[in-house]
Amino acid sequence: MDGSRRDQVIRECLAKPGSAEDYPFGDEVAVFKVAGRIFALVPLGPPPGSISLKCDPDLAADLRARHAAITPGYHLNKRHWNTVALDGSVPDEELLELIEHSYELVVARLTGAQRRELMT
Repeated sequence: MDGSRRDQVIRECLAKPGSAEDYPFGDEVAVFKVAGRIFALVPLGPPPGSISLKCDPDLAADLRARHAAITPGYHLNKRHWNTVALDGSVPDEELLELIEHSYELVVARLTGAQRRELMT
């Protein structure tokens, strides 16, 4: 990833169709939503930072077992969310796949009309 990892994950989140950046919890956390539903949270504190992502529960447990940098979601449903430290220990490709996975999980729960709107 070029630039800071946090800047890159923010760009990646914003590149998703229909993605919107919001600050419902104050200026310290960038929240990324699609059709009003959260798929990523990025605290804006000191580096290296982290990103919290929605995740299939079985995959979430597997990821936590494989990576010390992946922990249960901070202040989130620990079964369905992981927090990934942006310390470089999770390979860039895998991190980008996890962002995509989170986005796809949220999109899958949208109505058909909402999904079609994302395609336009």
